Amino acid sequence: MKEHLRSYLHFLELEKNASPNTIASYKIDLERYFEFLEEVGITVPNSIKEKHVSKFLSVLRELGLAPKSVARNLSSIKMFHKFLVGDRIAKINPVENIDTPKLSKTLPDVLNQDEIETILNQPNPMEPLGIRDKTILETMYATGMRVTELIKFKQSDIYKEDGFVKIFGKGSKERLVPIGRSALRWIEQYRHEVRNKLTEKGMGQDVLFLNARGKPMSRMAVWNIVRAYTLKSGIKKEVHPHTFRHSFATHLLEGGADLRAVQEMLGHSDIATTQIYTHIDREYLKEVHKTFHPRG
Repeated sequence: MKEHLRSYLHFLELEKNASPNTIASYKIDLERYFEFLEEVGITVPNSIKEKHVSKFLSVLRELGLAPKSVARNLSSIKMFHKFLVGDRIAKINPVENIDTPKLSKTLPDVLNQDEIETILNQPNPMEPLGIRDKTILETMYATGMRVTELIKFKQSDIYKEDGFVKIFGKGSKERLVPIGRSALRWIEQYRHEVRNKLTEKGMGQDVLFLNARGKPMSRMAVWNIVRAYTLKSGIKKEVHPHTFRHSFATHLLEGGADLRAVQEMLGHSDIATTQIYTHIDREYLKEVHKTFHPRG
């Protein structure tokens, strides 16, 4: 089974161009699945039956895994078995009749515009790293970048005169996203006053955001920056880098932006992924109606 897993992960990397994070997630899910199969005496793919997969999913639920995590595990298993059948390693697919459970779409945490402003005002612009942190927060809110996109963002990806930035997203797909004057102004200040000094200390190359040692920042470093300034602002919501992405999308829709335009800026391949934000938009419309309609 481990040999088949290696082949599958190799397939994801070379044929599907999956990201390292995606491959790592599949590996964790499937290794847990294999451990369970081994415990019930299954060592080859053709011995796996639908009842074994159903039992495994029941065990995950009993362990307290969230419905979303159980659904993700099932998705990993389905794709693996589809690969086995496609490569004629297995004759039957034991999961083809197991439906993925429908999940209720929970609204992501979103900051209102005053809360965003409060957090953006926390970094000290009199300190070099304060300028860098302010620029990071401004860039995330201005573009809706994922944290993995932010830490790979390069100076050469900025088209200052056109007011756009190029972002490399999931599956190495690139997109052009407008960036506002405020974020561009802070990027220029950071580049001229801070980055030039940081780059002398390390090998940051063209990557825009560097740590104090002059090296590209890690995901955790960005998480810590967001957490620190959120605490400093006194905001009680659970805020992380993705919250800035959710807020970016929500504020655009509240301002009347077209859903497909927001889809393009977020880099969503399926508009259904973007449509979760329309629930928040409807709440906003209800509030406007309640406030301004004479019978609201």
